Amino acid sequence: MELFGGTINTLQQSLNYASVKNQAITSNIANVDTPNYKARDVVFKDILQNEISNSITAKRTHPKHIPFSNESNQPYKIVVNQDTTYNHNGNNVDIDKQMAELAQNQIYYQSLIERINGKFNSLQTVIKGGR
Repeated sequence: MELFGGTINTLQQSLNYASVKNQAITSNIANVDTPNYKARDVVFKDILQNEISNSITAKRTHPKHIPFSNESNQPYKIVVNQDTTYNHNGNNVDIDKQMAELAQNQIYYQSLIERINGKFNSLQTVIKGGR
C-alpha cells in the first residue's frame, strides 16, 4: 500500500517538471541578446497526448522481462524552437512571453509546494494523534 495513494510521487514529478521548465525559461531570459540563440521550452502535454494516442497495452508476465517502453522515465522533454526569428541577430526569445511564463511557472511551483506541505502536515497530525 502506497502512502497517500501515489500522490507524493505525482507531486514530486510535477515539481521536477516545474524546476526544469524554470531552468529553460531563465536560460532563455539570460540569452535574450545572444546572437542566433533559439528559445527552449519544456513540453509535457504533447508527449502525454502522443502516448495516449499511440499506446499499446502490454503486460510483463515476469519481473525480469525487459520493459516494453524504451523511452526515458521523464514525462517531459526540452525542445528548441528553430522556426522563428524575432530579432535582427537571429535570436527568437520574446522577453515578454518569457517573463509571463516565468510568473506562471512560479505560481504553479508554489501551489505544488503548498499541496505537498499539506500532505505532510496531514501525516504529522496522524502521527501526533490529532494534536
